[in-house]
Amino acid sequence: MPHPLSHCYLLLIVIQVKSDYYIDRVSKSEAAELLLRFHYLKDISKSFKSGYNYGLYKKNDFSPLNIGGIQGVIIFTGLPVPEVAQGAFGLDRNEQQGLFELSRLCIHPDTQSQEYNITSWFVAKAIKRFRKEAEVKAIISYADSEFHGGTIYRACNFRYCGLSDAKKDFYYADGTKHSRGKIKGAEGEWKDRSRKHRYVMMFDKKLKLLWTEQSSVGSRD
Repeated sequence: MPHPLSHCYLLLIVIQVKSDYYIDRVSKSEAAELLLRFHYLKDISKSFKSGYNYGLYKKNDFSPLNIGGIQGVIIFTGLPVPEVAQGAFGLDRNEQQGLFELSRLCIHPDTQSQEYNITSWFVAKAIKRFRKEAEVKAIISYADSEFHGGTIYRACNFRYCGLSDAKKDFYYADGTKHSRGKIKGAEGEWKDRSRKHRYVMMFDKKLKLLWTEQSSVGSRD
């Protein structure tokens, strides 16, 4: 039979863990170092867009495993293309102020494995700080179905809105992906792009979500 104070003891441990951490703004170069080492999109992270960048720090941590004290990074940016807001909320280009994408989230693997619930705590605290520093009407985030289903976003009360539309990308014969310009006559092939799980958190009650909210994720978690 468990000790009658065991649950209280567990609660104290969780509170102590969270009190050991804090968040603060972080530069793009500082964020990049952690992203390049630990984010699953390492190659893409080389040219990630900077915005409202926040770092997760542990107080009085001088461990050699630390990267400048940063244990995690979360980045909020403007929506990449106006079509996202048009599809999600039916808004024109001139109506998209206050809409953001949670474009990068990364926690040092040692911290993630050792500290219970640290990722959801970090996301919640960062969003709270972000909303104090910017007018935030809604946040959209994606989880690449090739890698995961976005469990952390559901844990943080984002609304799940299914998968993004199926699309293809053109790859040249040397394996590089076409980014812009004409491809007529180029050697290569079209390949299916991995679809993204879509998540939305809304703060402006005037917004109307047009994407269909779903109760479960059908692919990887």
